[in-house]
Amino acid sequence: MNNASTYSIAIAVDTRYLSEQSDPDAGRYAFAYTIRIRNSGDIAAQLLDRYWKIIDGNAKVQEVKGPGVIGEKPLIEPGATYTYSSGCLLETPVGTMEGRYGMRASDGHSFQAPIILFRLAKPNALN
Repeated sequence: MNNASTYSIAIAVDTRYLSEQSDPDAGRYAFAYTIRIRNSGDIAAQLLDRYWKIIDGNAKVQEVKGPGVIGEKPLIEPGATYTYSSGCLLETPVGTMEGRYGMRASDGHSFQAPIILFRLAKPNALN
């Protein structure tokens, strides 16, 4: 069995700054992100848990762990995509997020799907 193709999860992220929920004078910067998780392997996989490392512009680190995403533990069939949106608050106008999803394939194999580092930035915060 070729594990490289059997267990393959691709993750894409889109972010946006939420000016209506932010208060820069109070050090509150709100961001939304939409995640697309595509099962590009050939076996169904269920997302069981998540881990996020969030770092703001002052190098303050927040770690978030928990079951599923937005209250769900989706089973993603081969070729299918699961999309969800969530958000986070930072004390600075820029920051980064990265992490991983804990997955279990329908054959019982557990594996991690990495979420590569992405930037959160208020428009025009980075020239």
